[in-house]
Amino acid sequence: MAKKFHLPTRMCISCRDRHEQNTLVRLQCIDGSLESFQGSKRSFYLCKDCLSQEKRVIKTLMRQCRGGDRDKFMNKLKEIITDDR
Repeated sequence: MAKKFHLPTRMCISCRDRHEQNTLVRLQCIDGSLESFQGSKRSFYLCKDCLSQEKRVIKTLMRQCRGGDRDKFMNKLKEIITDDR
């Protein structure tokens, strides 16, 4: 019989669904700027489904980072996503 290992789950801040941690993108806001997770301080997760819905994810990111420029957030998010692949 194979052992069942625990897979950590996290919640997407946009849709509030729970997913396995390794399927989510981990981000953080530093001084109102969107960054990929640096290893310390507060962070949040977004699922792949929400990332494909541009309007929804921008609204969520602006709320999470407390304002900012829409275009700047979208450009930075696209940059982070392409770096992760």
